[in-house]
Amino acid sequence: MTAPAQKVRVIACGMIAREILDVCRINGLDYISLTCLPADYHHHPEKIAPETDKAIRRAREEGYEHIFIGYADCGTGGMLDKVCAEHGVERIAGPHCFSFYLGNASFEAADDEYMTTFFVTDFLARHFDTFLMRPLGLDRHPELKEMYFGAYDRLLYIAQTDNPELTEKARAAAEWLGLAFERRFTGYGDLTSAMKEAGQLIKTPRT
Repeated sequence: MTAPAQKVRVIACGMIAREILDVCRINGLDYISLTCLPADYHHHPEKIAPETDKAIRRAREEGYEHIFIGYADCGTGGMLDKVCAEHGVERIAGPHCFSFYLGNASFEAADDEYMTTFFVTDFLARHFDTFLMRPLGLDRHPELKEMYFGAYDRLLYIAQTDNPELTEKARAAAEWLGLAFERRFTGYGDLTSAMKEAGQLIKTPRT
């Protein structure tokens, strides 16, 4: 069994677990030991920072010297950064996963373009019913659709993989929401470089 000192514990959002594993497989990043917090924290961002704090403490107890946080800010309003600073760890740069999939620099440069855009990733296309429709009550109360989505004019599917089935799911979601549909293949964006950078922690003594 590989000793924790030779691994980087990545504590990530469950929404990007599949993508992190794919990035690791494609790039041979066998130094990453992945653990995920529940994906539904996306609906409860106030839980992200305190639960990440607990996960970091558990990782330290397990002997991990090198820890990287697989979240952007993700609606924590800077609270996640405070946890990271307290423990001396880094996180994925950017405000949310839509930004780092598109590329943080590109997202920031085109911020105004996205003001009325509802983003869908592979995860959200795959789990649209179980992760959005049901938790928001739209399956029972479709009249709430205007309240939740009335400010949007398009659904932008930022695709991590070239999967026709997921494209059709995203298209169907846009149709149901009454939004224009657009697909943009982004691949894994800045997630790949973030995971590669996490590996540099092994080479850098912890202070």
